[in-house]
Amino acid sequence: MKEIAQLPPLDNNSKAPRTRVNRQIRISPVRVIADNGDQLGVLTIDEALAAAHERGLDLVEVAPLARPPVVKIMDYGKFKFEQAKAARAAKKKQHVIHLKEVKYRPGIDDHDFDFKTRHAREFLADGNKVKVTMMYRGRQMAHIELGREVLDRVAQELKDIGKIEQEPKLEGRNMSMVLAPK
Repeated sequence: MKEIAQLPPLDNNSKAPRTRVNRQIRISPVRVIADNGDQLGVLTIDEALAAAHERGLDLVEVAPLARPPVVKIMDYGKFKFEQAKAARAAKKKQHVIHLKEVKYRPGIDDHDFDFKTRHAREFLADGNKVKVTMMYRGRQMAHIELGREVLDRVAQELKDIGKIEQEPKLEGRNMSMVLAPK
């Protein structure tokens, strides 16, 4: 019975292409760049590994698709740390827009209206979208126009800070519209 060589499992979770280091680099010859940025020329893998080992550093493939492939002599641990640090900084700077929801009823009183609208204004000021939902119960479905007037009033109150992204539309017993920050 023949034995089949076991291949390492593929890492399907990783989005970035895997960087080959030292003995993982198979293609020879390679173009070698020293740790200070100087070009050492086109060398065989063994010569490039010897040059990296002589400096106490790693041989890292930086351009695998080039012909010949480009490798650089560098500290791989430090390189990975710098990449992770840059990724964390980029993640920290990005802003995720959330969809916040504020619910109203057709017969809402002035104070409640002002209170809820003030919250919607804060959400828009923070850069989030706001879904304004009008909830109907029982016989209120006979007078949908009353809820529509409240939604129009909300849009009017918030027109200085937000714009209507989705016009009010009725879905079952709820009418909703989406406001986005200007």
